[in-house]
Amino acid sequence: MASNAALSRVMRRLARLALGITLVCLAARCRAENKCPWLNEATASGLLGGDAVGAFVEASQGQPAVCTFTQTGDRFTRTLRISVEVAPEPHARFTTVAQVCGADAVPLPAIGNEATICAADKSKGIFGERVVGRVRDQIFTILVTTTLRADPVLTHETLPVKLSTAAEQVSGNLF
Repeated sequence: MASNAALSRVMRRLARLALGITLVCLAARCRAENKCPWLNEATASGLLGGDAVGAFVEASQGQPAVCTFTQTGDRFTRTLRISVEVAPEPHARFTTVAQVCGADAVPLPAIGNEATICAADKSKGIFGERVVGRVRDQIFTILVTTTLRADPVLTHETLPVKLSTAAEQVSGNLF
C-alpha cells in the first residue's frame, strides 16, 4: 500500500511539472518575436511613450533592412522606423541620403562615424524628426513620427533627445 501512495505522489508531481512546462512553452509562443537587430520593443516603447509593436524586414537586393515600431492610440499613431543599408562607398552614400535634411541638418556628435538630425517632411503631414548616420560601411536612418500635431509625448523638446537615444543604440549595435 505504501508503494502505491509514493507512486501516486510522484505521478502528481510529474503531472504538475508537465503542466508547468506546457504553460511556459505556450506563453513563449503567444508573444510575437521581434528580430530587429538594432533596437528591442521595450526600448522602442519607452521612446514612443507606450506599448509599441515591432516588425523586421530583412535587406533584399537594393533595399535596406527595416525595423518598424508602431504605437497606436485612439486618435494617433506613433512610429519609430530604422533602416540600415551596406554601402560600397559609405561616405558618398551618407552624403546622398543626408540630403533629405537639406539646410536644416544639425550634426550629431559622437554617433557612429558621422550623423545628422533634422525635421521630418512636414509638407506631407508628418510630424517628427530623423537621424541619418553612418557606422563604417553601414548607413542608417531613424525616423520618429506622430500623427498628432501637439503630441504630448513627442514634443519639439523631447524628440531630439529620443532620437539621440535611439541613434546611440543603433550605432552601438552596428559597431
